[in-house]
Amino acid sequence: MGKEIRLLSKKIGDEYPPFIIAEMSGNHNQSLDRALLLVDAAASAGAHALKLQTYTADTLTIDCDLPDFLISNSKSLWKGKTLYDLYKEAYTPWEWHLPIFERARKHGMIPFSTPFDDSAVDFLEELEVPFYKIASFENNHFPLLRKVARTGKPVIMSTGLATLADLEAAVSTLRENGCDQIILLKCTSSYPSSPVDSNIRTIPDMAARFDCHVGLSDHTLGVGVALAAISLGARVIERHFTLSRTEGGVDSAFSLEPAELKLLVEESERAFLALGKINYEILPAEVQNISFKRSIYIVQDVKRGEVLSEKNIAVIRPGHGASPKFFEKFLGKKAKRDIARGTPLSDALTENL
Repeated sequence: MGKEIRLLSKKIGDEYPPFIIAEMSGNHNQSLDRALLLVDAAASAGAHALKLQTYTADTLTIDCDLPDFLISNSKSLWKGKTLYDLYKEAYTPWEWHLPIFERARKHGMIPFSTPFDDSAVDFLEELEVPFYKIASFENNHFPLLRKVARTGKPVIMSTGLATLADLEAAVSTLRENGCDQIILLKCTSSYPSSPVDSNIRTIPDMAARFDCHVGLSDHTLGVGVALAAISLGARVIERHFTLSRTEGGVDSAFSLEPAELKLLVEESERAFLALGKINYEILPAEVQNISFKRSIYIVQDVKRGEVLSEKNIAVIRPGHGASPKFFEKFLGKKAKRDIARGTPLSDALTENL
């Protein structure tokens, strides 16, 4: 497994709880006030980092309504829109980045972003972002990968829409250009995505193949997939986030609300703590309850010389008597003295016929 990665005040590694990223995306609905409320809510929920996306419609595509530029998938949340119009609706104005970043830092969260072209990287460098995110739709944008890698900062990259060969090429490009701190996020790029399509068993294989830490960029509903991913080694969880799905927003349909994000943060740490280590010993926390296991007791008053049988001894709780594995050994022995019902049985109380 790759070495631990320090992301400012947080560390990513097998010994550290999952790093939870709240993805604002376009859920600010083109309101800076709403964007700042999203920052506040993410902080209250306990998210460790806040992520933006840094692009404009013009850095992603052209304003064109030819068929290639129309979203025609009948299952898409954005069916009927042109790419340009969608990105114009969803983008975060660049002049908002600084106040959003400052608000996040005030709360102790780490702000960062996903750049989509060279100009976005240059802009984010001016804002001194501590690391970068590469989106699934950009993991084949090799000029962008080289530009980001050459900053020398850690890179988190989503793996959606990529084959194994695609990922090998992308990771090689990052490493060849100076990035030796890579975190890959298992990702299914459908919105919302189905748990059936999540295939999180890929996570440990991905970690081994690429010798890096792995997480999950999750577009499913609820928190179950993320918690399962943690059990398989995910150490970063990224989720889209909104104040309220009912209030709309380009990504609101598959975004977590504040109470759900808080649940994700709390349950992620609980899931991580539960991993523990391989252990077959009785734990200190269990010792006090050993006495409530079963053992052999006298269950009817027995006179001296009386033979022990299934009528007067039994395997019951509590556990102060002889071990149940010796039950047959005691059958047919006789009592050395009178023994009252409720007495734990031991060798000292019996003798052979």
